[in-house]
Amino acid sequence: MTLACAIALSTTRSNFGRRFFVSAFSKPFGSTTNFSAAAYASISTKKDGFVLSKIRPAFTTKQTNSALSMSTEAGSGEYEFDYLVIGAGSGGIASARRAASYGAKVAVVEKGRLGGTCVNVGCVPKKVMWNTATIAEILHEMHHYGFSGGESDDVQFDWGFIKEARDKYILRLNGIYERNMANSGVVSILGTASLAGEYEGNNIVTVNPSEGGEPVNYSAKHVLIAVGGYPEFPEGEGIRENTISSDGFFELDHLPKKAVVVGAGYIAVELAGVLNSLGTETSLVVRKAKALREFDDMIADTLDEEMAKQGITVHKETNGVKSVTVQPNGLKTVELNNGAFITDVDCVLMATGRKPLVEPLNLPEVGVVQQPSGHIVVDEYSQTTANGVYAVGDVCGNVELTPMAIAAGRRLADRLFGPEEYNDAKVSYDLVPTVVFSHPPIGTIGLSEAQAIEKYGEENVKSYKSKFVNLYYGPWQVDPDSKPKTAMKLVCAGPEELVVGLHVIGMGSDEMLQGFGIALKMGATKADFDSCVALHPTAAEEFVTMFPWGMSKQVSGAKVSPLNGAETAQPDI
Repeated sequence: MTLACAIALSTTRSNFGRRFFVSAFSKPFGSTTNFSAAAYASISTKKDGFVLSKIRPAFTTKQTNSALSMSTEAGSGEYEFDYLVIGAGSGGIASARRAASYGAKVAVVEKGRLGGTCVNVGCVPKKVMWNTATIAEILHEMHHYGFSGGESDDVQFDWGFIKEARDKYILRLNGIYERNMANSGVVSILGTASLAGEYEGNNIVTVNPSEGGEPVNYSAKHVLIAVGGYPEFPEGEGIRENTISSDGFFELDHLPKKAVVVGAGYIAVELAGVLNSLGTETSLVVRKAKALREFDDMIADTLDEEMAKQGITVHKETNGVKSVTVQPNGLKTVELNNGAFITDVDCVLMATGRKPLVEPLNLPEVGVVQQPSGHIVVDEYSQTTANGVYAVGDVCGNVELTPMAIAAGRRLADRLFGPEEYNDAKVSYDLVPTVVFSHPPIGTIGLSEAQAIEKYGEENVKSYKSKFVNLYYGPWQVDPDSKPKTAMKLVCAGPEELVVGLHVIGMGSDEMLQGFGIALKMGATKADFDSCVALHPTAAEEFVTMFPWGMSKQVSGAKVSPLNGAETAQPDI
């Protein structure tokens, strides 16, 4: 489903050149027309074999009589952008708008809905479903606080209702992105882009319009690739034909009765947790011993325990899925590579990884080097191996998180178009906080204990741990061992006990991590944590009261600037 607009253009002349007035009227969703409200007027000219489009500068922020306006000087010749962004995800749009704020002439090429994976089939709709599942859990638990009715037939869940509400919310966000681009003076071009080489010192980008017609070449001094990625399906009989991806999860029109989620990463555990909490009989299939193997062992082990308590069946050491076949009754049978079968399944969801969306871009022909995985190779300044071509976000494979792409995109625009103080602007990919919206949620930043030992040596690493029952579960009249647990760990290195890793799983983990992330970026030590008076009663206070409290070497780490991609603090080893 796409957001479509009909564009009406009228022109007037003045001594100052031409002014175009553009009105955008909503059309029914699902229409085959998909003009952006950030419309543009193009006049194509041909020169030396290249079709160059004279593109009018993007909208000014002023609106008159419900008409958005844009203007250019008459007789300006072939129009060349300063900055052309391929991909209207969060990173691409953030970079485009920042560049435009410096006065650059900017355009964004996108073939789908604005906002990219995060807004349309990622973070945002996922969080809506996580919230939905959390409400279901509270309803099931409310009898512990004296409320009745949570287990009765009077409490019904309507999947269709939340799907419709969620989808309307996403469409609203698409519109907000569109208006923000227009208000920032960014031109929106609808189509599929590829790099076509250089011409007179500028990069040429060929766009095949979404509405059909001849390909059009645009010229820009700087080109940013921010196209993101897409779900990858493993090989196997019937897997591609009889399963859905994480994208497909958001197209489901009903709650499955029995589902199999395949994968060991954060997407897999998040969606398995949502389905299970909403009442689906859920199995999670992992290739090896547990999910989230790249996380600290405390996180992975605690999640494994909690998923089992919640009723998720975790199939371990399977080496993946061999086949997915359809039974005569329409349900599916999942055969695992270890010989096990899961039968009578009505939804099989593959969350086994993502690939960069690089196929249409023509990268090898223009000298953009890629990793064997297809990810684009960039330096610390987001520069590719091609002159004037940059890349940020999931397409690079560094830290595949939306806020990371946004930060990288903005800093790139600062460096290219900002004042002199930003000539060396860049981001740091160290100590990036991460939240996993599993059940229970997870927050993590920095090195795991195993990674710290590998980097600094076992003799130089000390970890502080705590595992407890959140006060929320205190009044429950059940066996304490059955109550959900919160687990925390501080990983410290060096004699000053610099905190190089912080990990938490349990209620509220998602909301407590951001502040601790700032502390780690600034080089906090265990003594710095202990010096902060606890907020009581909260779960977060455990991080500033870790036993033994106040006994660490009294050295403060508050001496390292986290600004402008500065190097991360290191222990004195």
